[in-house]
Amino acid sequence: MLRKLFVLATILLPIALFSQSSPKTFTVKFINDIIKVDGILDESVWETSESANNFHQYFPSDTTLAGQQTDIKMVYNSTTLYVGIRLDTEGDDYVIPSLKRDYRAGGNDNISLMFDTFNDGTNAFLFGMNPYGVRREALISNGGSGPSGFTTSWDVKWQGEAKVYDGYYICEIAIPLTSFKFKQGETKWRFNSYRFDMQTNETSTWIKIPQNQLVYSLAFMGDMVFEKPLGKSRTPMALIPYVNGIVGKDYENNEDLSKFDFGGDAKISIGNGMNLDVTLNPDFSNVEVDNLITNVSRFEVSLPEKRQFFIDNSDLFGSFGNERDANPFFSRRIGIAQNADDETIENGIVGGIRLSGKLNKNWRLGLLNLQTEEDKENEIPSNNNTVFALQKKMFSRSNLSFIFVNRQSFGDYDFLEQTDRYNRVVGMDYNLASVNNTWTGKFFYHKSFAHDIGDRDASGGLDLRYNSRFLNFGVRGNFVGNDFRSDLGYVRRQDIVAARPFVEFNFWPQKGKLNFHGFRFSPNVIWRPTLDYMNTDYAIFSSWQAKFKSQEEFAVRLFNRYTYLTETFDPTGTDGGTELPANVGFYYTSYEMGFQSDRRRVFSYSVQPGYGDFYNGTRFVLEGDMSLRLQPTMLFSLGLNYNSIKLPQPYESEDLLLVSPKIDITFNKSVFWSTLIQYSNQLDNLGFNSRLQWRFAPLSDLFLVYNDNYFVNSFMPRSRSINLKFTYWLNI
Repeated sequence: MLRKLFVLATILLPIALFSQSSPKTFTVKFINDIIKVDGILDESVWETSESANNFHQYFPSDTTLAGQQTDIKMVYNSTTLYVGIRLDTEGDDYVIPSLKRDYRAGGNDNISLMFDTFNDGTNAFLFGMNPYGVRREALISNGGSGPSGFTTSWDVKWQGEAKVYDGYYICEIAIPLTSFKFKQGETKWRFNSYRFDMQTNETSTWIKIPQNQLVYSLAFMGDMVFEKPLGKSRTPMALIPYVNGIVGKDYENNEDLSKFDFGGDAKISIGNGMNLDVTLNPDFSNVEVDNLITNVSRFEVSLPEKRQFFIDNSDLFGSFGNERDANPFFSRRIGIAQNADDETIENGIVGGIRLSGKLNKNWRLGLLNLQTEEDKENEIPSNNNTVFALQKKMFSRSNLSFIFVNRQSFGDYDFLEQTDRYNRVVGMDYNLASVNNTWTGKFFYHKSFAHDIGDRDASGGLDLRYNSRFLNFGVRGNFVGNDFRSDLGYVRRQDIVAARPFVEFNFWPQKGKLNFHGFRFSPNVIWRPTLDYMNTDYAIFSSWQAKFKSQEEFAVRLFNRYTYLTETFDPTGTDGGTELPANVGFYYTSYEMGFQSDRRRVFSYSVQPGYGDFYNGTRFVLEGDMSLRLQPTMLFSLGLNYNSIKLPQPYESEDLLLVSPKIDITFNKSVFWSTLIQYSNQLDNLGFNSRLQWRFAPLSDLFLVYNDNYFVNSFMPRSRSINLKFTYWLNI
């Protein structure tokens, strides 16, 4: 009997495994017609097209088919991919926060389409639309493993219209094949789609994805098979000129900020997989200001890149190393510099090139070179900035990557020290991603070079993670040498050896209001090699998190910390304040709670209060935000960060307040008005940024921007400007 069962098992097991691994597929029919994009789907070709249907529920459960089904059909001709989508709904009470492009998907009604055009499970193009025809696009990198690999700053030309019917809505899309990159002669792409339906509180996907994985993970995709092989990419060359006029004044330094600039970019396609971007006198003055941050730590804070020139294939250059401690290339370093007074100021860029993309199925290449301007008055030399990256696909979804970074000044400057004339970093990263994303990780080693840099000039680490439904854990650690330098990178701190393991236990109740809850334990320990490996820092994080089926979230966290200060430090940042002494250790414990309300509601909010010891005193912190939606034209939001730091005499005690109200008004899908006010008494600044944008043609904009900044205490003006900027995307 046992022998018969064994024989039966050996026959059925391979069949079961094969059936589980066989992806869902549908055929994309070739047509010679041009389809009118109007959200009606009245062309006869839609009736004979195959469908990507039978969507699976992802939330609140991942064990059933979706209650509200979605039907996706695709056809293509020699130039364009057409997509027709029918989305069933309970009614027409849709959640549409605004009419502005590149909306955030969570908390409103929309659908997203992901195309892995090189079938590598690593990179994908995303196109999305909501019931009112508002569009968004994004680049997904690193296998869709987290927010850092989800870039919404990317823009590309495509068309889309939506129309609401009784019990469903239709999205009709036309994407030029030139907006993709793919291999000539390709017969299939990997594909998946995810949808948010707010009326039934359901998230669904075409390919079934476990809830312990991200909804945009590229590990879970099916196949879209083309009826005829794809031809050669005929991407036209694009010219993107700009004209920018600014009238302004710096009252703090009594300087005239008025100027008139012009320049532009060119985008040239090389083959089916490579892009060449050329820029001349680029205008990197963001019409959208950065969000202010209250910083009570000892370290610099990194902010995300928003400049379009750096966005395409940004993972090729910027995903090396450790985002927390040592990233060898951080593109925001280019275009800013330190003057003679160690103040951060804008440093103009003369021009540059960027070549990036796929060489073939297994190799990706990136080359970036930019020349910055000389500024002798502020003792800033002209620098050549070069980054070279090469990536080799390994196994199914992993890769081995090499990077070379060089910042070098060729001029002869009296104010420039010999040790600052050049800085180079060479490194290798292995990025691990298993087929089903159960195992992910990174292993890296980087070495820096500069004149008389010292022999502790390397950085390296490992990050190995296991992700399952009920148990997650990670073995993580890294080191940064005391002499490691990366002038074009982000190095949070040097001279450390760090261990950061974690373990999570997750539970998925079958009944009740909870959808998920889990416990996390994460100790972080840091040693200093130059101090005989003294343990100078540790932080033990313990937390419990719960997510409800009604989309509310709640969490409690406990922090046990120890900090040994090797330098004096004032956490309040008070100008001229008394600093905590060096060579002293502090033990402190604090607590924190967090609540996120249902973002589907007209009024939603989040709040995170915390209290506990802070060095030799106490700290009360209150973070939160709230938003009021008068859809689809108005969205009012308010961000709040309050820190009450109380230290014993003679050290500083301060109440640090950051308040950020914002008003977004979308008159239609082409005209937007946004006003952001930011008050920070830590930075002594009250800032106003009011921006009117008219997208008069695809990827072509006219901006009118008013910026005004004041000192908080005296309410005297710091700087003021009016900016009129015109950009136009011209295909040749």
